[in-house]
Amino acid sequence: MLNPDQREILLTVAEDSIWQGWSESGGNSIDPDSFEHCLRQPGACFVTLHQRGELQGCIGSLEPHRPLVKDVAENAFAAAFRDPRFLPLSREQWDELDLEISVLGPAEPMTFRSEADLLAQLRPGIDGLVLEEQHYRSTFLPIVWEALPEPSHFLRQLKLKAGLTSEYWSDTIRIHRYGTEAFGRKVSEPNWCPRM
Repeated sequence: MLNPDQREILLTVAEDSIWQGWSESGGNSIDPDSFEHCLRQPGACFVTLHQRGELQGCIGSLEPHRPLVKDVAENAFAAAFRDPRFLPLSREQWDELDLEISVLGPAEPMTFRSEADLLAQLRPGIDGLVLEEQHYRSTFLPIVWEALPEPSHFLRQLKLKAGLTSEYWSDTIRIHRYGTEAFGRKVSEPNWCPRM
C-alpha cells in the first residue's frame, strides 16, 4: 500500500512526464534513484486519462519489469501520446483531463471447470482479469466493472478485446486475476511549465 505522499509523488511524476512530451526534447526523463526506496522497487501500473468523462488514453504494464516510478512515467507518456486508439494529447485538452494510476498487485491463476464456474468465481469491482488463449491476450482493470457490472458481459467484452468472439470457449483458456490500488485527480500544471 502506498501512503498519501507516495501517491501524490506518482501523480506528479505522471503529469510531469506528459508535459515533457510537449517540450523540445519530446520525451520523458526520470532518475529512479532520486526517489525513495518503495518507489524504486519493481512495479506494474496502468495510467488512464479521461477528458470530460471520456477515455482519452490507457497504457500499462501487466508485470513488474522496472522501478514503479519509471513505470508510471513511461506509461503516462504512452497513454498521452502513443495509445493507437486516440490522437496524441494536445495542450488544449489539459485543463479537462483526469488522470488515474492503477498499481497492480500480483496476478494469481484461476482454476475453473467451465465458463459458468469461472463466472461464479468473479468478484465484480474487485478483480482485474488477464485472459490468455494461444496468441490472444487481453486485460480489464477492476474499474471496467463500472461500465460492465455483469460478469457475463465483462467476460464477453474481455474476449472481444483479445480478438476472440464473445461466445468463444475452450479448455485451454487461462485466466489470471489481480487487484489494483487506484488513485487519481484532475491534473494540475507542473511548477516549471509556463501557463498557456
